[in-house]
Amino acid sequence: MEVIMLTGNKGEWSEIYVLLRLLADGKIYAADSELNKLDGVYFPIIKIIREENKGEIKEYTTGETISIYINGLKVKDLPATEFETESVYLLKEINNKASKGAFSVESTQNFMDKILCYKLSAPATDKSDITLKIVDINTGYSPTVGFSIKSELGSSPTLLNAGKTTNFIYKINHSYPDLVREANEIYKVASGKSHTDVRGRLNKIIKENGILKYWKMNNQIFKDNLVLIDSNMDEIIAETLLYFYKDRISNCDEMVEKLERENPMNYGNVNAYRYKFKKFLTAVALGMKPATVWDGLDEATGGYIVVTNEGNVLAYHIYNRNYFEEYLLKNTKYETASTSRHDFGEVYSENGEDFIKLNLQVRFR
Repeated sequence: MEVIMLTGNKGEWSEIYVLLRLLADGKIYAADSELNKLDGVYFPIIKIIREENKGEIKEYTTGETISIYINGLKVKDLPATEFETESVYLLKEINNKASKGAFSVESTQNFMDKILCYKLSAPATDKSDITLKIVDINTGYSPTVGFSIKSELGSSPTLLNAGKTTNFIYKINHSYPDLVREANEIYKVASGKSHTDVRGRLNKIIKENGILKYWKMNNQIFKDNLVLIDSNMDEIIAETLLYFYKDRISNCDEMVEKLERENPMNYGNVNAYRYKFKKFLTAVALGMKPATVWDGLDEATGGYIVVTNEGNVLAYHIYNRNYFEEYLLKNTKYETASTSRHDFGEVYSENGEDFIKLNLQVRFR
């Protein structure tokens, strides 16, 4: 019988690494805003729960012996030392691979078969990548919570994926008759191909004394979701998109600093920008999606797990949410997505007025 090899990128193999590492350790440490381990803050893990196939619940209980249950029936016991050995081996294999592309790890797959784990990622309908039953040392309760996993071992993942839903529309007030034609003729050449030069087009608009004013969002659901965070959130994000495309500021913390200096909303307390922007990043990280009506609740109910470059597995839980928010602000940036795929960057006319769409995509640095 032919064995089908599992293949995945560094981020996908990192999910298995987290599973093995946490079962070996039996606990997960919290992190501060600089991704340093907080030695005195950790959450003991009672068990890890996976549902690879609907209706088949696998539970891995922690201790010196890892017991595996399927739908409540114990099927296997294995020493925790085996999970320790395999996690160390897998970390070395991930680090030895090229930064991009899928690969297989035969030894790890053999061990996965042994522990009845047959997929790199358990299918998730929400933002959770792993489900843990932990001891909450603050309350004494033992909640079952989902965590989203982010790995520093591979290429930086996106926090907010681009789409037509993430386009913001700006009205262009100007009196230059050939603006639409001349702006849309501006392209840049990279790797022998011409691409829409969004920044070049904005520079042209400004050069001809055009004024860009935020008009509306392309998608009403995304706007409604942003308004749930703050009634001015769409206007604040629209302002930062101009900083990105016009002023070449990409890092989120630098955008917030510019918001505080410029104070476009005329707030009495400019700390409002930092506070609101952190809430936006956190909402995206824990469950808010642009095209899905959001109820304001976190889907990753436990928080975030980060695999560091050294292989440490650290958590941002509800009790260190302030650290998590600061971590997101310091470690994310805007980037330009595909203009053709997401339909932005072209100056167009509607009812005798001119507009341009700018797109929002947020990635970890």
